[in-house]
Amino acid sequence: MNHVYLDNAATTPMHPAVVQAMTDQMMNDFGNASSTHFFGRTAHAALDKARGQLASTLHTKPDHIVFTGGATESNNTAIMQTARANAGRGKHIITTAIEHLSVLKPMRTLEAEGFTVTYLPVDENGEISLADFKAALDDETILVSIMYGNNEVGSVMPIAEIGALLADHQALFHVDATQAFGLIDLDPAKLGIDLLSASAHKLNGPKGVGLLYRSDNVHIKPLLQGGEQESKRRAGTENIPGIVGFGTAVALLNQDAKAQKQADFLQFSHQITAALTAADVEFHVNGNLEHQRLQHVLNLWLPGASTYALQTNLDLAGFAISGGSACTAGSLEPSHVLTAMYGEDSPRISESIRISFGTTTTAEDVDAFAQALIKIVRRLLARKQK
Repeated sequence: MNHVYLDNAATTPMHPAVVQAMTDQMMNDFGNASSTHFFGRTAHAALDKARGQLASTLHTKPDHIVFTGGATESNNTAIMQTARANAGRGKHIITTAIEHLSVLKPMRTLEAEGFTVTYLPVDENGEISLADFKAALDDETILVSIMYGNNEVGSVMPIAEIGALLADHQALFHVDATQAFGLIDLDPAKLGIDLLSASAHKLNGPKGVGLLYRSDNVHIKPLLQGGEQESKRRAGTENIPGIVGFGTAVALLNQDAKAQKQADFLQFSHQITAALTAADVEFHVNGNLEHQRLQHVLNLWLPGASTYALQTNLDLAGFAISGGSACTAGSLEPSHVLTAMYGEDSPRISESIRISFGTTTTAEDVDAFAQALIKIVRRLLARKQK
């Protein structure tokens, strides 16, 4: 059976050039980048090169990049350490109801420590209101943490507008850019972003390595205590092969390719929705394809067909998709994103699937998926009517 991968929002396959760069690093350079001898200096040179590659794609200086074990660590560090470091100036934080769990769970921890968190609601497009944000912002606000684009429905937040509103405010601005990094050109300084998180495995790099961008005005203690790696900003021996893979993945990107990817991914979404329409299969897009969004994510409600049955049958047919965030895989908990968008009683919560495209996706794959989906939905609905 030919298996088609359409779950790129969860993770992406590594690019062959990334695999080769990491293999070469592991085979030929095993030194600790903190060591001063030849082997350590060689490892440190590889670390510096990758840092420069990542800084370049963010239009910033290399010393603004801190390597981490992934976006979860980056988010936890940015949120918890910023809040704790600035608690003397206020204890209010603003986020959204549809953030990734690596943002929402630290928020719950901080609430237990005495901080107050405002969770901005979203509309049926998965978008927040700037009016709601302005109403929530006050003199006690010390941190705003809002994702660039949502991992389940692709909605994009008004990051530039929020950055401008915070220009003369004490609050630091953290952006979880995990889904957008590599697909959208990002310039934290121009967007007014103080802290930004990203992960290598979302852009055809390796798992287990990420970054935290920190602007010059951010001074927080590291989350992990130990050695003085990363200029005393993140303890622990650097994962040089993973970091080299991250840098290589980023070096393969360019602005024209990013724009073309977005156009291709939107076309894939239209290809699927057109096929469903032609087959007279009822569906609804969770979110809005016409709004500014991350085009690699398509979330569909297929009334009457359960998420579990759709996932299982598509998997058996050779198509990998998901029912939402991979971080809640196997959980019986409903999608907090769809719940925030449509309410806890909406059938969309238990009858929706997420399809997400990547660099290996082809129009032929998408057509084959659409035809399989049509057959499966028809079969599931027919069984319910018996």
